[in-house]
Amino acid sequence: MRWVDTVTADQCPAGTIIEHVVDGTVLAIANITGVFRVTDGICPHQGGSIGKGTLHQYETCIVRCPWHGWEYDLETGQHQSIPSVALKTYESRVVGGVVQVGFEQ
Repeated sequence: MRWVDTVTADQCPAGTIIEHVVDGTVLAIANITGVFRVTDGICPHQGGSIGKGTLHQYETCIVRCPWHGWEYDLETGQHQSIPSVALKTYESRVVGGVVQVGFEQ
């Protein structure tokens, strides 16, 4: 696993989601009550920015794509009504106040 620094934890306060690009990969970074979730930042439907979406709390945290309302579970990446569609998820951790994302080598 290659850990890469992204944003500082305070740049993504609890209850927010932001977009960040690392090595050409667009990521969506969400802070769910202090737990950071990171997914692919591009909606597979038509390329909307997941990091500019809206967070919704149900049983887990759901993000809604701003373009057409497609909803994904941030923990699993799973689309909420189409089983064959999912966002890639990434491991994350906070080290020294910086959110790091794990990329497989």
